[in-house]
Amino acid sequence: MKKKKHFLDVISENRFIHILLSILLGFLVGALFLVIMGLSVGAAYGRLISSVTSLKGFSYVIVYSIPYIVVGLSVAFSFKTGVFNIGAEGQFVVGSMAAAVTAILGASIPKPLLIPLCFLAAMLAGAVWGVIVGFLKTKWGINEVLSMIMFNWIAFYLSNFIAGLPAIKSEGTAEATKNIPVNASTLLSKDFINSLGLAPTANWGILIAILMTVLVWFVIEKTTLGYELKAVGSNKFAAEYGGISVNRSILTALAISGALAGLGGALQLMGMGNRISIFSSQEGFGFAGIVVALIGCSNPFGVLIAGIFYGALMYGGSKLNLEGVPTQLISVIVGTVVFFIAISVIFENLKRLKARDDRNAEAAAIKKAEEKKEEKK
Repeated sequence: MKKKKHFLDVISENRFIHILLSILLGFLVGALFLVIMGLSVGAAYGRLISSVTSLKGFSYVIVYSIPYIVVGLSVAFSFKTGVFNIGAEGQFVVGSMAAAVTAILGASIPKPLLIPLCFLAAMLAGAVWGVIVGFLKTKWGINEVLSMIMFNWIAFYLSNFIAGLPAIKSEGTAEATKNIPVNASTLLSKDFINSLGLAPTANWGILIAILMTVLVWFVIEKTTLGYELKAVGSNKFAAEYGGISVNRSILTALAISGALAGLGGALQLMGMGNRISIFSSQEGFGFAGIVVALIGCSNPFGVLIAGIFYGALMYGGSKLNLEGVPTQLISVIVGTVVFFIAISVIFENLKRLKARDDRNAEAAAIKKAEEKKEEKK
């Protein structure tokens, strides 16, 4: 007779159910805060839903989600290969700046050549930024998390320095780079946007995001390289014993992860930003990528859906003030979701404890049965 599964077994074994439960809890906590503030939960969540379900609203969601999807893929790829890429923020920044410089200096290059060139420059910059950290780890054993945090800030100040160079800085009073030329933009034509009533910043960058999703899935699941990288991520000692170069795998993983984050920066610039401001603080796209990767279970297609979900929260959250609701409510919801996802180990531990209790109970029952047999004798 098949034993009925306990709900803890279902939650711990089914990652999808665990993610949905975490999202539900996030919204419940958000609702609790709304009640405490004396605000209408129905009005707030109604505004959140209505703002993203119209055609124009959903087109905004897609625009918002593009960089989150690609940076989420970057972080998810590194997770799969056993490297925690907390440096996606810096890779995103250097990628966007590389794309901006390429676009500004190459303004006379035809559009069919300039756009791919900007993408390549961004990916190369992000890859180099990742490989430097990988080299420090493999050569001298420097902790990659600490290195990445420092390189995030180096990228931040490097971007501000480049944005202030005479050939790059805006000729007006704006503390930003020049606008990228039209032939480096991924925006859809104005006629097409107006005819469908889409967001003014609607662009075809989502096609690149989908292409990268399929490509990352293919590399991870269908290639020898993906197998080697996953093997290192699962157990680097066993992988090394099997003849896989761990150091080379780490460098490769960080190069690919950095290239994806850099591409995310280029897509944000060429589809929505149009120029790079001199930063006063970090924008947080790289850290948002960690959230998207967690919600997407580090599965490329899961990341695609999670990126759109995150984009919907960001865009819909910006409309909450129309109901008198602080936009920071979205941060509370996202933080709660991440919290419950991150403590998934609790479900695993509860499952182990239950399994141990079941074994102990079964052993006690067997012992009791044996004692009764002995008594009868």
